[in-house]
Amino acid sequence: MNLINIKDSNILNITSIECFNKLLKISNSYLIDVRTKPEWKFIGIPDLSSINKKAIFISWHVYPEMKINSLFENQIINSKIKKTDKLFFICRSGSRSFKAAKFLSSFGYHHCFNVTDGFEGDKNNFNQRSSINGWKYNNLPWKQ
Repeated sequence: MNLINIKDSNILNITSIECFNKLLKISNSYLIDVRTKPEWKFIGIPDLSSINKKAIFISWHVYPEMKINSLFENQIINSKIKKTDKLFFICRSGSRSFKAAKFLSSFGYHHCFNVTDGFEGDKNNFNQRSSINGWKYNNLPWKQ
């Protein structure tokens, strides 16, 4: 885990394996999947049922325009997440999730983590994902 300072917010980077282990051990922790609806539908979603939790699905970008979701903060508030909860943000590869974590941190959410390897992970030499790292590659629970 490494710490990135962003003005007055701190985002902790964490791997998908570390994330799952923390979700398992910390009762007030949540996985927030910030990918788009088509990604959830066609690529798959984290399945936290084995640890008696459910992922929260709130897109950072709205498909198909891919504009930042102007309702993001309100959707987080409506999900009943508290500013003191541990929040783990995941996207495809760690970029959008970092931005979403940074955004919420700026609104006083104190424990924001970015899953750096994301759901699909980095691309390999053949421009393919899920072959080097990421939630799926690490055989963490997921479903389609």
